[in-house]
Amino acid sequence: MKINPAKFRVQEGARVRLDAWPTLVRPAYRSKEQYQKHLDADVARLSSLQQLLYASNRYALLLIFQAMDAAGKDGAIRHVMSGVNPQGCQVFSFKHPSATELEHDFLWRTTRSLPERGRIGIFNRSYYEEVLVARVHPEILRGENLPPELLDDQTIWKRRYRSMVDLERHLFHNGTRIIKFFLHLSKEEQRRRLLERIDNPEKNWKFSLADIQERKFWDQYMQAYEDCLTATSTRHAPWYVVPADDKENARLIISRIILDTLDALDMRYPRFGAKRRRELLSIRRQLAR
Repeated sequence: MKINPAKFRVQEGARVRLDAWPTLVRPAYRSKEQYQKHLDADVARLSSLQQLLYASNRYALLLIFQAMDAAGKDGAIRHVMSGVNPQGCQVFSFKHPSATELEHDFLWRTTRSLPERGRIGIFNRSYYEEVLVARVHPEILRGENLPPELLDDQTIWKRRYRSMVDLERHLFHNGTRIIKFFLHLSKEEQRRRLLERIDNPEKNWKFSLADIQERKFWDQYMQAYEDCLTATSTRHAPWYVVPADDKENARLIISRIILDTLDALDMRYPRFGAKRRRELLSIRRQLAR
């Protein structure tokens, strides 16, 4: 089965209703062995394109992952990016802001971690937390020491959406390509995975009481995600709603979207003129002695 990334892309201006987006689709593999074969091929291709991205040194790629707990962000990053040279890839996980970060605007801490040209940057959670968890938990917003007149619930989220869209447009026009993944997990599948973390001793370390507390706000999070995806999916920085109930299929969808994005870039290895070629041939003769 061929994966069509357009099926998962949120079109600019489209109103998102997550209950209309599936959390499970027909898989692109028929067996575990076929899944591994497809993933290995994608990983190898991604490794080759990452090397070309680094050598051409004209574009950067930023991958943003957002999801509810247990949706598989860590696993997707680990498996899909397993063949990428660590020198050309950086992963950042953004949790609760530090005291220093709270003294700056909400985009400051993530802007400092943007990828350089030639590299892939991965945000495991991102500045989008500022319109998701901060919206579900208003006490977080109140702790950011903003002027009172900026805390109007009718305008603050629209302003933050606009700041994010403006930032992403700026990055696009300066060579950074952005792909945003929302791993769309069903509430029932999340329940099953959380139970597995409790029942399997090797996964106990993954379980947190905070996961259960946040699960109580499921409906509020879905509303926050719907508003966010609707307001911030653009031609320059699209959101992809990835069905996440099947972890393996989600990884194949993610890898295909990344590969298609890199394939569309005008990348080539540096070319040298006749003078440089003569220099290299001269050095080669010296080494061959």
